[in-house]
Amino acid sequence: MSGDRIRGAFAGLAVGDAAGWPAGRHRSALHAPWSRRLHRELDAFAEEHRVTTLPVPFALNQPVAPLALGPSDDAEWLAWTALTIDRPRAEAFRELRERNPDLRARISVATALDNLARGVEPPASGHDNPHHFDDAAAVRAVAFGALGRDPAEDARVTNAGDGVLGALAMAAAVGAAVATGSAGQAVEAALAVLPEDTAIGHNARLAIEVARAAGDPFAAVPALDAALLDHVYSYAVGAAQTVPVALALAEVSGGALGRAVPAAACLAPLADSAPALTGAITGACGGFEAIPQGWTASARTLAGCCLPHLAGTDLIELTEELV
Repeated sequence: MSGDRIRGAFAGLAVGDAAGWPAGRHRSALHAPWSRRLHRELDAFAEEHRVTTLPVPFALNQPVAPLALGPSDDAEWLAWTALTIDRPRAEAFRELRERNPDLRARISVATALDNLARGVEPPASGHDNPHHFDDAAAVRAVAFGALGRDPAEDARVTNAGDGVLGALAMAAAVGAAVATGSAGQAVEAALAVLPEDTAIGHNARLAIEVARAAGDPFAAVPALDAALLDHVYSYAVGAAQTVPVALALAEVSGGALGRAVPAAACLAPLADSAPALTGAITGACGGFEAIPQGWTASARTLAGCCLPHLAGTDLIELTEELV
């Protein structure tokens, strides 16, 4: 395996995480609660008075560093996974809850942690879960794929169905990209673990088809929006949408992070994960050295906005230790 491509997978995910609009919202959690309350009030004011000037995360008299361009939840969960990858997964999640009672997590993860606390073990902890279909496990699977591990045990703690399949597909894609540097082989590896009669398997093949027809990542954005997004669901984390988009954009870009991630970020309804997942695959294809230095500098330090004990962790140094 290529150490440079392993570093590229980790850094690419962090870059994509930083590029998505939700990163600023996640990082604003480091500010006092009143600032987020004021943001909600300004949003309500705009709605009530039919004003088109919409608020963005702001600091006012607080430190502005949390709102600088940088990674948020996805990169922090990736780092935690890498640090605990040799631990039995349910045990690692229980210990995490004890160590970080104030952690912030996806609904699937929060529910799984509650299930574990009540004695509900995997796979029930992931199956008896209102967000079993989300892509939280797919994000964590980047660590497993980059290091040549099986993500299934980890995925079943928090997810089921398409949520687990998304993790298997991401691990397969990243693993193949690390081994070969080929986006085409990464996509083939992912499709091999996605049955056609599942939502995520159907969507992955459809997304790849429409992206190939468009011929370019940016050109594929309207086609992907029309093919995959019904704009009904209220969260940007469905594995059956985010993972297929990542696969399609990785392939049509030829594994070029600089072409694929900006296109993924254009799909606002998927922006909490699709840019990060796209960045992981393409980062693994091109390797760390192919990622612009400005982006790696901005994306390497974790803020601790979701996992406070990781604040200040250098993701690239962590990856060096793993390599």
